[in-house]
Amino acid sequence: MKRREIAIIGGGPAGLMAADVLSRLDHSVTIYDAMPTVARKFLLAGKSGLNITHAEDYALFATRFGSASDRLRPALDAFTPNDVRDWAAGLGTETFVGSSGRVFPKVMKASPLLRAWLRRLEAQGARLLTRHRWLGFDDGGYVFETPEGRKAVRCDAALLALGGASWPRLGSDAGWLALLRDAGVALSDFRPANCGFDVAWSESFRERFAGEPLKSVTASSDAGVFPGEFVVTRHGIEGSLVYAHASSLRDRLEHDSEATLVIDLVPGRPAERLARDFERQQGKASFSNRLRKAAGLAGVKAALVREVAPQARQADPHALASLIKALPIPVLRPRPIAEAISSTGGVSFKSVNDDYMLTALPGVFVAGEMLDWEAPTGGYLLTACFATGRAAARGIAAWLK
Repeated sequence: MKRREIAIIGGGPAGLMAADVLSRLDHSVTIYDAMPTVARKFLLAGKSGLNITHAEDYALFATRFGSASDRLRPALDAFTPNDVRDWAAGLGTETFVGSSGRVFPKVMKASPLLRAWLRRLEAQGARLLTRHRWLGFDDGGYVFETPEGRKAVRCDAALLALGGASWPRLGSDAGWLALLRDAGVALSDFRPANCGFDVAWSESFRERFAGEPLKSVTASSDAGVFPGEFVVTRHGIEGSLVYAHASSLRDRLEHDSEATLVIDLVPGRPAERLARDFERQQGKASFSNRLRKAAGLAGVKAALVREVAPQARQADPHALASLIKALPIPVLRPRPIAEAISSTGGVSFKSVNDDYMLTALPGVFVAGEMLDWEAPTGGYLLTACFATGRAAARGIAAWLK
């Protein structure tokens, strides 16, 4: 039987996973990527340890994808976090579960895993063509800009795995939006996810405390209450605890034009006890000494109280304790999408069938961050990219039959 020609357009985790599945099925697979090397965002994630998946109970894990959780569930069921770990082990990368439940390679970087993956793809016959930027459709084919000029490619099926709109310098610049919109594909505007936020800091606070971390705090928003830490930046706030609330704060800003992240600076101490400790510090003690002796607040934490609540020094012990347990930080806007860890928006799920094929373009499939879903950091993003790439590959194989 004649081997089918399949084009994988985009060499990130979703595209490489699809190529892995399809080349093992003895299809002729070519991966096209616009950049000089593939999986650049994957490698960047690996600089901080490559959080590849999460070890929490799978029933909870599968709900972490917002409004797209139900739609993603079949793909995730077919490639669970345990499957991700087994897949990595099959490429010679052993993983471990960190204290937060996040799963990392024992070598704490992405490059050995990626090198082994690319070697396997080559051994399975998959071809990799870099510096091939997809320009659009042409008479049933696909046109690429290459170092040798424009080239038209004909194939039996294609997977688009071109990423979202975050970190465009690494390759995912959402340049494909107009191409699919013109082809009748329903799209949602891209918005930042897992992002920082602008805050109207005073110049003195910004100059003194930009770059300072706030550790061992909790933060609350419409998303819930989570422990962790974040960083004061020149523009506002950034870090894992902020990312956990990013979608909630972004949506609230879009709906109400204002949003607040509420911080408990001393999560281990009840407000009643804190108020009693402040009562014992009444008298001639300075406000800084009261914060330090009664609440253990100094440095950036004490400065944050003064910054967002200048009236706090006049507050009575009970009001001051309540403020420290629920300090409101008004946020102005998300940071630009180019700075975000990930994005939401892209190809609407109503545009794809259960096999991840675009209903407007038979034979064209999509996977990864091109689709309209979002998830917090913690391994969820990579797992869903792997899972949708694998699901789309299975869809391609079924369609070709």
